[in-house]
Amino acid sequence: MRDTTRDGLSRDAAPRVEPALRATRLTKRYGDVVAVDGLTFSLVPGTITGLLGPNGAGKTTTLRLVLGLAAPTSGTAAVFGRPYRLLEEPSRRVGALLESDDFDPGRSGRNHLLALTLAAGVDIARVEEVLALVELTDAADRPVGTYSLGMRQRLGMAAALLGDPELLILDEPANGLDPARVHRLRAFLRAFAQAGRTVLICSHVLAEVAQTVDSILILSRGRLVAERHMEDLPDARTLEALYLSATTDEAA
Repeated sequence: MRDTTRDGLSRDAAPRVEPALRATRLTKRYGDVVAVDGLTFSLVPGTITGLLGPNGAGKTTTLRLVLGLAAPTSGTAAVFGRPYRLLEEPSRRVGALLESDDFDPGRSGRNHLLALTLAAGVDIARVEEVLALVELTDAADRPVGTYSLGMRQRLGMAAALLGDPELLILDEPANGLDPARVHRLRAFLRAFAQAGRTVLICSHVLAEVAQTVDSILILSRGRLVAERHMEDLPDARTLEALYLSATTDEAA
């Protein structure tokens, strides 16, 4: 007989957890081109998921559909149970880093973040917190046009974190970072997930993904061709073999 708790639930019956993000038969067509094809997946709070695939596989389009930057042809993408556009105070629920060059080159890093806080209704004190978090305080008053790729990437991460969100959606977050900062990013994301929040990372760097995520989704030609927990893939070489097999077979 199963041991039960005071509320009558068996101890091995985990409470149902609402996904932080759920895509259901998500599809996007551009004329005759199918960029995303019937994509279904969900992200459990407290986890880090890697979204992988070759160039043109539909990864960026998927992120844009989730964030309401593009409208699906069919299917749905729900963030915390509703479309992104219907979220109240979305910057406090979702933070996103999609491009590292979406900045006014003449504006300082600090002013860029201050403008975002005003638009999102975030306390301006948060600007100094995120600048320190991404190690940009000393360069905060320099024009963004003088920043390196890695510095722009860190500024984009600071912007994603302004609202102290519950879900982070990151496109190549380690791009341009040196090994020490990649290590610190990995530790930050792990702590973020351990606090019950959720991360979706789009990346081409399989070795880094293998060290960072809890599970992976592999896309090819807009379709989900493999889905695995990292505990079933003991190292980066195993992940690489799966990736090559899934994407090569799909492209053949």
